Amino acid sequence: MTVVDDIRARAVERPDHPAIQIAHRGDDAVETLTYGELVESFTDRAALLARATRVDGCRVGMVAPQGREFVETALAILAAGGCLVPIPSDQSEESLRDFAGKARVEALVRVGDGLGLEAVDAGDALPADVRDSFRTLDPAYVRFTSGTTNERKGVVLSHARILERLDAANRGMSISRDDRVLWLLPMAHHFVVSILLYLRNGATILLPSGSLAQPVLEIAASLRPTVFYASPYHYGLLAKDASSGRLDSVRLAVSTAEGLRADIAALFAERFELSLVQALGIIEVGLPVMNHVSAATKPTALGRPLPDYDVWLRDEAGRPVVERGSADRCGEVCIRGPGMFDAYLDPWTPSADIVEPDGFRTGDQGWFDADGDLHLIGRRTNRINMAGMKFFSEEVEAVLDRHPAIAASRVLARAHPHLGQIPVAEVVISPSAREPSRRELTDYCRDHLPTYKIPRQFQIVERLPKTVTGKLRRV
Repeated sequence: MTVVDDIRARAVERPDHPAIQIAHRGDDAVETLTYGELVESFTDRAALLARATRVDGCRVGMVAPQGREFVETALAILAAGGCLVPIPSDQSEESLRDFAGKARVEALVRVGDGLGLEAVDAGDALPADVRDSFRTLDPAYVRFTSGTTNERKGVVLSHARILERLDAANRGMSISRDDRVLWLLPMAHHFVVSILLYLRNGATILLPSGSLAQPVLEIAASLRPTVFYASPYHYGLLAKDASSGRLDSVRLAVSTAEGLRADIAALFAERFELSLVQALGIIEVGLPVMNHVSAATKPTALGRPLPDYDVWLRDEAGRPVVERGSADRCGEVCIRGPGMFDAYLDPWTPSADIVEPDGFRTGDQGWFDADGDLHLIGRRTNRINMAGMKFFSEEVEAVLDRHPAIAASRVLARAHPHLGQIPVAEVVISPSAREPSRRELTDYCRDHLPTYKIPRQFQIVERLPKTVTGKLRRV
């Protein structure tokens, strides 16, 4: 059994039930793709793909626009026995080829307006023994980590691991065929524990005509979503909306892809009387932690582990951190549970070599409060050690981002001959704001941070470097 078999079963049960509903800009009508039509479409595409090139057991790169064509083509690759490698469509030809090379794709499928499917043979550059190990897995999906430190790893998931992961995630999401999921995230970066989860359980995916507040609230008014899945950026846009639009039908609003800021959570809750539930998604692991219990009182917490997962903290000596209650008792977040990734692609590294004996070591530093809610401080690689005083870039960025004139910030460590490292900051000024002086920024930080955490230099920049998934790039 694969997730494709489960989606086919949903089509047999309710062929006329909407699988995807799409609002188009300037058009009052909503495009509906039923489960019966979805299965017919991806079955036809799978046959076309199989005739065009070798697919079964191969890594198949896919470039497709956001929307129904992405879903139809992705499912076609899986139905044909291929291993899906989604490639973001907003790239230059050179970047696309570079991405395909890193993934060692054996075929490349493009979907364009009126162009149909184009398959390009790209060869197989994996050594023979690795190629055999790869195909033995019954591989279904390869996605690259975000590459915040310029190191992007190809994460391999088999069909079996995907099913395990979806089962575990749905014990937190509780998606059913009666749910209508309002979706705003890029499908090339969020597909398994999201799009596949919804379709496997017979739900309807709602795609607005845009990500600004107006089109989101328009589709919410007409199609009455029960689940909202988006990033803090999207929720921030909605929180600022001054219309009469509501989200009264939503039972669960999940915030993921980046850390949820307290001000966004508070503004959104005030505007819509709905608490945002933060979730920790990790491509190697799945969806192990959600903030169901404490969303209203502790919105920036990641929450508690879902039933299938063990989550614990590891100190620098490899010992469990058992004390709870404050950020002083932090450690590296380690996770064990179903649906763990099968391997890293290149160099080929089976997951067993990674998750033993500590489970998956996330690289994130976190702590548990007295209620058992997990909080993140920052990534281990973003730690700054100034004269023995250790802290994280994210701690300083959280303060800078609250400054009314700052749209975004990045804090880095700079080597210092006497202190070891010092913090320096890059800041992007909001378009409508007056540029603050360096002294003003220092004084602001002094009001909110210990002295050793205050950046020793501020550089005003037009933009900050981002990864393909929209996260800050750390160099």
